[in-house]
Amino acid sequence: MKLDLSVTGDIVTAMRAEILAGEKAVTKAMKVAGGKLKSDWRTQITRAGLGRRLANSIRSQTYPKAGESLEAAALVWSNAPQIIGAHDTGPLIRSKDGFWLAIPTPAAGKGARGKALTPGEWERRRGLRLRFVHRRRGPSLLVADGRLSSRGLGVASRSKTGRGKATVPIFLLVPQVKLAKRLSLAKDADRAQAAAPGLIVANWLDAKAT
Repeated sequence: MKLDLSVTGDIVTAMRAEILAGEKAVTKAMKVAGGKLKSDWRTQITRAGLGRRLANSIRSQTYPKAGESLEAAALVWSNAPQIIGAHDTGPLIRSKDGFWLAIPTPAAGKGARGKALTPGEWERRRGLRLRFVHRRRGPSLLVADGRLSSRGLGVASRSKTGRGKATVPIFLLVPQVKLAKRLSLAKDADRAQAAAPGLIVANWLDAKAT
């Protein structure tokens, strides 16, 4: 038996075309997977009630930034990793100095840009001193001897007769607090990773067909 092996066409050109198709396929797949994961994370954050601003902290980038490569990769991250990480893991939060965590009540109001006030900031803004009230059951309190405004905020009393004066709870004091786990970002990441090989194959076939 005699076998005759021959190659038709330019094998170098064929291999080069295959590599180019692969580079296009992998790069496009990473762009799609990274964009989908970014969208899924943003959707999950807004559905959890954490706001559009925090959702928009999610960013994505495909590497290389220019051109195509068989080693293309996508990176998805947050510009607010500590906040996102806390809602993703549900950590136990304790005071840094080992004492109390001060949780503002609605009567405390908000600081600049809607941020929560610390007890010291609240005293400076309202011109009132906070008084510690220990309770055996339930959280202890920091209260202000003043009044509630029409907006439900603790403010200084202007009454000379004492009319309308009240002891207003401004902060709840707790030794620690367990933050609720409101996100599950790993599920979306695992789903994106599992879909990547299928995207590469589909894009590779499309690239070869064009």
